[in-house]
Amino acid sequence: MPGPAESAAAALGIDYKVVHHGPVNSLLEAAAAQGIPPADLVKTLVVRRGDGDFLFVLVPGDRVISWPKLRALLGVNRLAMPDAATAFEATGYQRGTITPFGSSTAWPVIADVRTEGRTISLGAGERGVALRVPASAAVAALGGTFADVTEPA
Repeated sequence: MPGPAESAAAALGIDYKVVHHGPVNSLLEAAAAQGIPPADLVKTLVVRRGDGDFLFVLVPGDRVISWPKLRALLGVNRLAMPDAATAFEATGYQRGTITPFGSSTAWPVIADVRTEGRTISLGAGERGVALRVPASAAVAALGGTFADVTEPA
């Protein structure tokens, strides 16, 4: 039976592939297990703008959020990463499995511009499973935007 992430991707009409890669201990292990470069394994990070106000930032595996770029894009002075319990409350997913697909709340999505036009691997809401999706179609279906919001790791 498909989980919430797969069901949400299907409902949005996204062309996706479920990848069962098994247990991993790091992003590099997950990329190797899937046979993809780390840049195509995209982390879904939950960022807090304010009390009860979050967004998803899709970050290539070989990069990190550029806080100055993200703050400038959003026109805010402060952003933070919530703790694991708060991220779970905001999404319904545990860290390491978070995805914008099937989240308990449909937060805004900002994808790093380097993912545009690529096939990427996102969390699927459970450990050892990923969703491989065309980034442009997925971000469009989620009502998201592409922007330059990262820097090299």
